[in-house]
Amino acid sequence: MSEVLARYDLDRVTIATLASHSSLQIFHGAKLEGFKTVAIVPRDRLWFYEQFRHLIDHFVVLNNWRELCNPEVVGRLHSLNAVLVPHGSYVEYVGLDCAEGIEVPIFGLRRLFRVEGDQWAKMDLLRRAGIPIPRLFSVGDDVDGPVIVKLPGAKGGRGYFIARSGEEVVRGVEERVREGLVKTPKDAIVQEYLIGVPIYIHYFHSPVLGRVEILGADIRYETNIDGLRRLTPDVIVELGLKPTFVVVGNIPLVLRESLLPKVLDYGIKFTEETRRALPPGIIGPFSLEGVIDDEANIRIFEFSGRIVAGTNLYVYGSPYSYLYWSEPMSMGRRIAREVRMAIEKDSLERVVT
Repeated sequence: MSEVLARYDLDRVTIATLASHSSLQIFHGAKLEGFKTVAIVPRDRLWFYEQFRHLIDHFVVLNNWRELCNPEVVGRLHSLNAVLVPHGSYVEYVGLDCAEGIEVPIFGLRRLFRVEGDQWAKMDLLRRAGIPIPRLFSVGDDVDGPVIVKLPGAKGGRGYFIARSGEEVVRGVEERVREGLVKTPKDAIVQEYLIGVPIYIHYFHSPVLGRVEILGADIRYETNIDGLRRLTPDVIVELGLKPTFVVVGNIPLVLRESLLPKVLDYGIKFTEETRRALPPGIIGPFSLEGVIDDEANIRIFEFSGRIVAGTNLYVYGSPYSYLYWSEPMSMGRRIAREVRMAIEKDSLERVVT
């Protein structure tokens, strides 16, 4: 990206992202930090994002997401001196090859996209970092308790299911192969189903300041697993209902302060492992997702190397971000603040890949 950045007018850098997921927060935060913004939007969504013209300075309109890497689109982004901010929909929408190979500066670690698309590689990274994880099984293994079967990619929990035996796992995965949710059974991962409170922790690694920040936490609200809590077990059995895990929203969470040292330690360990395995390491937002049990143990079953949708709860900032900045600081604004500080220090190359 050094050649691309050399052609940029750093006084006219814009913040660009796909119009989806957490884009409104990203645009809002960029405007607060004095940047112009670029919405990359498919034609059928343009009408909605035009309602937020006060947050969006430029529209790059696509017929479909896969056009992002077309030379004309890339050239347009170059002309706007755009820094592209990936979010949870990025790889799922444009495909891994485009997401990873686009010749536009990306705020974050593009080398992590390929790891995120492989459930086994993700868990191996967490293990190498020294972060506690659940027990893992392959499809076809015997299991001795409830497990959750997960599919690769950012599907918002779609297709995940709980099983109690190896046979249930095999049947469920074969059904999802037929539905086209997964290519082959080996792409699925089977994890011990953890009992406790699920938590989704929002972090930010700042290369400019040389620190890892805790910027928030949330709980996901999922259908129909959360709706089933309103029914008695006999009704669930009678109706033959099975839990699903499609995310529909997020609920704010403030953790006990006594948990924060462990939470921050995990974030630092994750940052250090990505620096060792995937230099220069994680840049900006990431999330560790896990379960806290009744003995305050935290095991991490998932991570995201980008901004997560749970940060949309905190457009005006979270209790944690206020402790660092003493002003409203959403994750979207924190991204823009890092870009601005890097430009001021003539070191934009430290925060893009």
